[in-house]
Amino acid sequence: MPIRQLPEDLINRIAAGEVVERPASVVKELVENAIDAGASRIVITTAAGGKGLMRIEDDGHGMDRADLLLSVERHATSKLSEDELDDIRTLGFRGEALASIGSVAELSIASRTAHAESGLRLEVRHGVRAGPVPLAMNRGTIVEVKNLFAHVPARLKFLKTDRAEAAAITDVVKRLAMANPAVHFVLNGTDRSPANWPAVTGTGALEARLGQVMGDDFAQNAVRLASSRHGVVVAGLAGLPTYTRANSLSQFYFVNGRSVRDKVLVGAIRAAYADYTFRDRFPVVALYIAVDPGEVDVNVHPAKAELRFRDAGAVRSAVIRAISEALTAAGFKASDTVADDVLGAFTAPAYGAPAPQTMSTAAPMARSYDQSHHVEPAAFARFDGFTEPSARIEAEPAPALAEYPLGTARAQMFDNFIIAQNGEGLLLVDQHAAHERLVYERFKAQLASGPVPSQSQLIPVVIELPEEDCARLEEAAPELERFGLYLERFGPRAVAVRETPALLGNSDIDGLVRDVADGLAEWDSVAAVSDRMEAIIARMACHGSVRSGRRLRVDEMNALLRDMEATPHSGQCIHGRPTYVELKKKDIERLFGRSR
Repeated sequence: MPIRQLPEDLINRIAAGEVVERPASVVKELVENAIDAGASRIVITTAAGGKGLMRIEDDGHGMDRADLLLSVERHATSKLSEDELDDIRTLGFRGEALASIGSVAELSIASRTAHAESGLRLEVRHGVRAGPVPLAMNRGTIVEVKNLFAHVPARLKFLKTDRAEAAAITDVVKRLAMANPAVHFVLNGTDRSPANWPAVTGTGALEARLGQVMGDDFAQNAVRLASSRHGVVVAGLAGLPTYTRANSLSQFYFVNGRSVRDKVLVGAIRAAYADYTFRDRFPVVALYIAVDPGEVDVNVHPAKAELRFRDAGAVRSAVIRAISEALTAAGFKASDTVADDVLGAFTAPAYGAPAPQTMSTAAPMARSYDQSHHVEPAAFARFDGFTEPSARIEAEPAPALAEYPLGTARAQMFDNFIIAQNGEGLLLVDQHAAHERLVYERFKAQLASGPVPSQSQLIPVVIELPEEDCARLEEAAPELERFGLYLERFGPRAVAVRETPALLGNSDIDGLVRDVADGLAEWDSVAAVSDRMEAIIARMACHGSVRSGRRLRVDEMNALLRDMEATPHSGQCIHGRPTYVELKKKDIERLFGRSR
């Protein structure tokens, strides 16, 4: 078959296959054009999931006759200066969108500049142009796209339901709104619930816009990012480790104002939270990166959804550092949604109903730690699970409560949960989870300054293990010494432990060594020990922490609370679970119907 020149209409339809994937991609291109045109208010209206109608109205600069005619030509753009693709500073620049849309739909564009007496309207119906003709309108541009893919049934049948396509449009507009807080966005139509996100400017504008789009609870349970490193500026909000989702749909990435998908940024988020979240949970993040436009290539994907950093390592490092610093500054703070979950688990009995079985005057109950006025336990209803305190605590004056964010210990429940009171409410602390995090952070600090100090065993502890586990431990022994664990082979099926990390005290040595052996078997490489430093430390910290079921003295409980306040990341254990729950006084009053 001889080579031939393709007709213009077919060229446009081929280009449309790259640019116009679905209605949402059309909305993205048109709204980006409006933003580039300096619009301060953009109204998006849809019908039938965008397949029937997409209408984008803006108050931007508008176009005169010459620009309007060129706008629907292929590779015509106002967004490149000096034909330089290494310095992209606008959202749209390829010059294909309008020509491609006009080849697969009914397209009309009406526009007016500030100094024109009237506007002009141009139509393109499946590649055939008509106009422009005069039209009375305000300054700006109105673009309507109707009957998308009506003449391309092969493309139309691959679209999803109206509801799914409408949701995809919402997601696109949401991301554009998050990237442009100074622009007022209105999204409405017959196929959706309306959304109205007024413009916000000045200090706190970004947080305000994220609150509008993602909800106030995100802004309240996130830390602010503000860092600059290696020419990479990192801003935005990162959710607390206890504020997570079951998927990554609530992770948003923006580079130089453009919403993107990028493996470097996804990997950086995963690394930054690796110490704090469950493996199957995903932090909520709105990450904004600013770099020199010459250091990033945004032209690697037809829809400009992906990009390539010239120095990906510097970007990754800057993101990890920004999030780590922000989470460290947050200290022991945990998300308040944990308290909401707890409140949701409570159910109040109906008036007149019998008391719950867990409340009984026959159940043994410990005396309260606040015993300045000693009262015999029989005078009160008793609650299963409270343990007799091993020391008394005198009543503290109210001002002392406010001195400590995590309050002072009042009781211990089920030999694992510390009940504390501060100036604002009540706290429940998981003693094992909290101490596990404290030990883990101390381990990391010691390891950063050199080998972890160890303590010798008076008599080496001999542990019998399968021969393959002994072989792995013997090979890994030099690396494990960095962690304060000294062991050697003791026959074919045993190892002798001579020294253990001093930080762990009298820990379960047998369980610790078996756990480390399991890790080595899982990683299938002794060389991975150094790479799995956090995992090794986590396993050791678990065995060195205060165990569930241990009754603590009052001074021990209060010491744990003070250590939590002084230790970064202590609001969640090393597995990502919260270490404490705080119930404000108003929350407790709400449980009893006392709130107004």
